[in-house]
Amino acid sequence: MKSDLNLKKIAVFNYSAEAFICKGRLEVEGIPVFMRDNFTVDADPLFSQAIGGVKLYVKETDYERGLQVLEEINKYSLTNEGEPIICPRCRSNKVQMLSVINDVKSIFSFIIGLFLIVLPFYVKYIYVCDNCEFKFKKI
Repeated sequence: MKSDLNLKKIAVFNYSAEAFICKGRLEVEGIPVFMRDNFTVDADPLFSQAIGGVKLYVKETDYERGLQVLEEINKYSLTNEGEPIICPRCRSNKVQMLSVINDVKSIFSFIIGLFLIVLPFYVKYIYVCDNCEFKFKKI
C-alpha cells in the first residue's frame, strides 16, 4: 500500500534561520513543509556541514510548485544598497557569499568554537560566481 505522504527534499540550508524563511514563504503559498535537522543545527551550528544542513521537504505533489516559489526568493548576494554583486570575470549577477576556513585566524576561531560550543568569533567570506565558478573577495 502506497502512503499518501511521499516527501521529496526541496532545499538544504546551512542555518535554520534561512530554512525558516523559505518554509514560511512556501506555507504562505499553501504548501505544507516538513523540516529536518533544524534542532541539531540550532544546538550547535558547527554540526551543519557534518549532517548535511537543515533540510526542507514537501509532498511530491507540491514539489514543482514549491520550486517555482523558491525561485522567486533570490539566493544571490546584494550590496548594502540592494544592488546585485557582479562577478569581475564574467559579469554575471549570480554570485553567492560563502564562509571559508582557509587561514590561521579562521582555523583557530573554528577550533575554539568547536571546543567551547559557541559560534566562531571570526569568519572569513568569499564570493563565488554560479556562472563561471570564479572565487573573489568583495570589491
